[in-house]
Amino acid sequence: MKSLLTLFSLLAWNATAAEPTPAPEPVAMPDIPFAQPVSRQYPNHAELGDVTFRRLIVDREDRVYVLSDRGLCRVLGGQLALDREFRPLVDRVARDITLARGELWQLFDEEFLCNALTGRFVAALGQRDFRTFAVGPDFSALLVGPTNAVLFREPQFLPLVAPGSLGVERVYAGLDNFYTLSSDTIRRVRGNRLDLFHAGSGLRALAFRTNQVLVGTRNGYYGLDPRTGGVTLPVQDRLPWNEISSLAVATNGVWAGTSRGVFLHAGVGMFRYFAGRRWLKDDDVIDLAPDSAGNLFVLTRSGLTEIAFPRMTLEEKARHFEREIRQRHMRYGFCSELHLRAPGDPATAELVDTDNDGSWSSYYLASQAFHYGATREESARQNAWETFATLERLLAITGIDGFPARTFERTGFKVSDPDRWRPAADSRWEWKGHTSSDEITAQTFAFAVLFETCAITADERNRIATAYDHIISHILRNRLTLVDADGQPTLWGRWHPDYVNSYPPTIVDRRLNSAEIVAFLQFAHRVTGKDVYRQSATELLVQHGYLQNITNTMANIQVTTGHVYEGHDMGDSWNHSDDLLAFVNYWTLCRYALTDHLRRQFAAAARDHWDIERIERNPLWSFVLAGTGDREGDLLGALWTLRSFPLDLVTWDVRNSQRLDIDRLSSNFRGQETRSLLPPGERPMMRWNGNPFRLDGGDGGHTELAGDEFLLPYWMGRYLRLIAPPE
Repeated sequence: MKSLLTLFSLLAWNATAAEPTPAPEPVAMPDIPFAQPVSRQYPNHAELGDVTFRRLIVDREDRVYVLSDRGLCRVLGGQLALDREFRPLVDRVARDITLARGELWQLFDEEFLCNALTGRFVAALGQRDFRTFAVGPDFSALLVGPTNAVLFREPQFLPLVAPGSLGVERVYAGLDNFYTLSSDTIRRVRGNRLDLFHAGSGLRALAFRTNQVLVGTRNGYYGLDPRTGGVTLPVQDRLPWNEISSLAVATNGVWAGTSRGVFLHAGVGMFRYFAGRRWLKDDDVIDLAPDSAGNLFVLTRSGLTEIAFPRMTLEEKARHFEREIRQRHMRYGFCSELHLRAPGDPATAELVDTDNDGSWSSYYLASQAFHYGATREESARQNAWETFATLERLLAITGIDGFPARTFERTGFKVSDPDRWRPAADSRWEWKGHTSSDEITAQTFAFAVLFETCAITADERNRIATAYDHIISHILRNRLTLVDADGQPTLWGRWHPDYVNSYPPTIVDRRLNSAEIVAFLQFAHRVTGKDVYRQSATELLVQHGYLQNITNTMANIQVTTGHVYEGHDMGDSWNHSDDLLAFVNYWTLCRYALTDHLRRQFAAAARDHWDIERIERNPLWSFVLAGTGDREGDLLGALWTLRSFPLDLVTWDVRNSQRLDIDRLSSNFRGQETRSLLPPGERPMMRWNGNPFRLDGGDGGHTELAGDEFLLPYWMGRYLRLIAPPE
């Protein structure tokens, strides 16, 4: 009796099926241009061979010079090559280079000189043995050898009183004086002497800013008063890496080169860290120098990298990824990742199948549908329908009514999990079975977005309805399971109450699978008009407790070990892949709810889940929440993630676990390794189903993702008028 009363009450909430939630009224964030970090790694010219690099400077014209044991090098024609501009110097190898008045100066065995300034600055050294030097703004110079130092003021050389063995590694001109650096001392010129300015240990680099000498060491850096030598900035040793090799002062902070990459220290606890092959040719930094535009050149053992910061809008970024996808990532209509036979080399790229081609391509389809919904650009609509045709072929190729394959490939060329492939009726093709709830959830989301945005004609709406009707009819015929070619339900394609309600409320599968099947049935009812789908959804919600399952707070999800299904302990850790499935499902669950009352309950469930996930600053989570009618998500956090998203989507190895600037957490259920979130450009490359708090990861640069991860939330945000088009 109680179930019947609840059923009558449910139906009474709204006798008419609710229409999809309209896009909320706009309160859009402007798409303001931002600095997008980009790595430009310059190849070494073949003639450099097994070269050793020593020093880097960038002159006032932003010409980049690198000193090597083969001679002076320049960036020429997009590569680092020997500089042959000044023919008299071609066969000579400088001992050191420096910058003064924005111009390049070179130290040779017998002279030091500058080719700029009419070439008049040349000073002969005679038999003196100098290894390093610096030139001041008045064209005076300090030259230092193993046992001697002289101050040059044209035309005289003034010998300086100095210790017998200097051990000087580098000379600097800064704050109207000259400084020498050795591993344990800093000296400066005072009259005719090199006086001790500061004693320390593990000293590696100096840099200068207003009234402060910055000292880089093997364990951080600190600041000194140039008048007294007293400490004005305490040791900074909670850094991404403390073994500093070089320093440079920029308008927005201090750049530091280390043995594990470079970082910008922009304020207390504020860092931008660039390490690994995503950013550098290697991490062992020799020298660094900013240019006039704020870009950073980094010299490492392997060569030269420029970390540039071009200005771009989010829309420009989206269109970049769309071009890349259309040029390189389309495989039979799938949006595919690339396998790179040589790490990071697009010339070795191969389009390969994966376990989840249908899922990832569904998210690409949805991104293009949202793109069309936001802009009415016909090319985006065409892209969406092209991938929809591929999803239709996933259904047709299996020969099993309503059972979609995971992916397909020409016979003999499959890559992923070869045990799950089956021959198609056309022997030229194979398809992959064992289809999961992931595929049905993702495709339902894609169908729902396509129906809402791009199904303009009755034929197009009928095309979506026909394909989806086959899928859901299959699930209903087979007791709410997906049945494969072997006649058995697949491992995860199960939504029957016997399976769903076998989980305790502390395991997320109970809530997730309940929400999935209800969303499927609601959407099927909406597009086909068949009452069996509405009746089935209502029965699950009321008689089998699925409404209670869906509204079970995520705060109840906790470690629940011992519930083992098919060898899997289902409650031993947080499943981030389930978060992705849940949020894309909330879109369909709420926007195609049977009644307005149900929609409000489903939206509250989405909000409850989002509250747990807020710390991830995930734009897809926040924008789906807005799609349920709740615009109180973290829009600023979403924009931060989109702007921080890297342009390089290669799965380079990334290591952050050594960092000293982050607060680590003890082992926990969610796998959250740090208290706060690192920017996406500093994290391992992953899809939205990964753990964004994972510090380390990568596959050595052998995979390139397509960019649909960015496109889906961006165009959803545009469609919902959360993000304005650029002006």
